Amino acid sequence: MYYRNISNLNQIILQRLSILPRDFDLIIGIPRSGMLPANLLALYLNRPYTDINSFINGHIYKAGERGQFFDIKQFKKILVVDDSIASGSAMEKSRESLAHLKTDFDIRYCAIYVIPGKEKMVDYFFEVVPLPRYFQWNILNHTTLEKACFDIDGVLCVDPTNEQNDDGEKYIDFILNAPPLFIPGAKIGALVTSRLEKYRKETEIWLKANNVKYNELIMLDLPDMEARQKANNHASHKAKHYMAKPYVLFIESSLKQAIDINKISKKPVLCTENFEMIFDSESVLYNIKSGKYFPGLREFALKMRSKYRALKSKKQ
Repeated sequence: MYYRNISNLNQIILQRLSILPRDFDLIIGIPRSGMLPANLLALYLNRPYTDINSFINGHIYKAGERGQFFDIKQFKKILVVDDSIASGSAMEKSRESLAHLKTDFDIRYCAIYVIPGKEKMVDYFFEVVPLPRYFQWNILNHTTLEKACFDIDGVLCVDPTNEQNDDGEKYIDFILNAPPLFIPGAKIGALVTSRLEKYRKETEIWLKANNVKYNELIMLDLPDMEARQKANNHASHKAKHYMAKPYVLFIESSLKQAIDINKISKKPVLCTENFEMIFDSESVLYNIKSGKYFPGLREFALKMRSKYRALKSKKQ
């Protein structure tokens, strides 16, 4: 599995921005995933941008205004941008929709990510990323979510406050009225939560009210909050059910639990705390060393790495 988040998208654009000529007059994004990279490219190239339909209808985006009519003679060289190419169908449809304008404009095509073998479908690409792959900006609508497990608190809805988490009336009110966070547009394989089984009814009411589709809801079968705190097995409970079936992804809110679930299951975990994908302990160590997860630990982690290498060389 390959994963790219918004930070990765921004980084690869900055790293390889020089592949693009500077004589483009206008950047056009392919809705909707292509609008994000098109906006970034327009900002870095200091060019106006719009979407395909707006362009065909004679509109561009302008600061302080929703749209602005433009003279068709104003722009000559145009860059059409999408986030990625897999089958290439979206890019082909875009070419077809602009085909009647190719005599009036010099139109070039760009994708940030392409799969191997599709490089020639565009004039410019930024990175080759094989399948299967997930992007932060469309993962919640991915059809393979039926092969994924989701945490509830901190993912589908906010976490309860300490006051709300009383294992009583306040907690029931929280479950029934929790503000939603990341509601997927596709069906989820399994909801795996540390909520207690006795709150199943209230949880199901909230899930239905917020149009969350899923195959199964797995809760913690313990009598009360005290027993749950004593057991302290949140990560192992989630990892157990993650491993029970051929699920390919777990989406978890807590970074600590995400790391623990990954260690136990040896399978990828996406953490919504920072939208980083935890693949293995080495990737976590890399992020600790870079200060991405725990700022201030970078120096310590580098020292520990040096000590480990020194010990390893002595043994050899």
